[in-house]
Amino acid sequence: MKFHGLIPVALAAALAGCASGPGSGGAFDFALIGDMPYTKAQAIEYRRALAALNATDLAFVAHIGDFQFDARPYNRNPSLADMPCVEENYRAIYDSFQSVRHAFILTPGDNDWSDCAPLEARKVDVLELLEQLRVRFYPEGRSLGQRPIAVLNQSSDQRFARYKENLRWRMGDVVFVTLHIVGSNDNTGQGARTDAEQADRKQANIAWLKAAFAAAADAHGLVILTQANPGFENFWPDAAKTRYFLPFIARGQPLPKPTSAYGDYVRAIAEALEEYRKPVAFLHGDTHLFRIDKPLYSPKSGRIFENFTRVETFGWPDTHWVRITVDPADSQLFRFKPEIVPENAAARSR
Repeated sequence: MKFHGLIPVALAAALAGCASGPGSGGAFDFALIGDMPYTKAQAIEYRRALAALNATDLAFVAHIGDFQFDARPYNRNPSLADMPCVEENYRAIYDSFQSVRHAFILTPGDNDWSDCAPLEARKVDVLELLEQLRVRFYPEGRSLGQRPIAVLNQSSDQRFARYKENLRWRMGDVVFVTLHIVGSNDNTGQGARTDAEQADRKQANIAWLKAAFAAAADAHGLVILTQANPGFENFWPDAAKTRYFLPFIARGQPLPKPTSAYGDYVRAIAEALEEYRKPVAFLHGDTHLFRIDKPLYSPKSGRIFENFTRVETFGWPDTHWVRITVDPADSQLFRFKPEIVPENAAARSR
């Protein structure tokens, strides 16, 4: 079996859960991007962002998903963007990922397949798009990019043979895992066919999440990467939720209680964190609001998990990236720094 230049030793290391990339003793940086490129205007900024990444010493680049425009606004104004959800665009995006001189990791977003159903210019089947995405972007045992790293695909487990996109690797004695959880309520509420898809994928995701915590038992920490913002605030204790919404909702008014497909994921993470005391970083996109916070509460204590940090990266219309430093000498393990691409700064357009 060939892996396009990936040496068998590296693959064996990934499968064994051993370190790949920077050694276990030193600090290293990786980059987080996502929700780009959407429009033709942002495509120009995206190329600048990729140039900035290529000019930086990084262990890898992670794209958190949504690499194309939503089909619904495209329908309203096709002049804004290249047509999403079609072969030409997937090929162009793949080529842009492969232009990155580092290893490149992708976890899919809703724009990339599940939100393609409304496209009016061409008829598409979202589940067929998903299978095509898996074939194109997830080679067995390795990442994308010009310096691929060895990864373990969840599909190596025959119980979850279709989930090539769920990846795990170990670097600098930290475990990294991607979970295929997407925005738009995780592809639910669109009919029996897609609800069945989500139910199966959720089962795979939760099994993969639990396996990642187990694999990280002897590591310095764990990094979870996924596209969707799971809405941690929906699962907060009432007192915390009231404090959060107080500036927006008059005192005494009912707090929002949206229907959420993410509850099982949030509960699974919280359950694992009751026992796992090492640092955990949860990285996502979806709502395009750069933030760093500690949004997960323990159901047992009613207090935050201090070892759990959420980072949401920049997204359309802001085309920047986040530098994440992994430093075993730091008691917090992770440091987060927004990296503004000067040519893409909003101030330049004013």
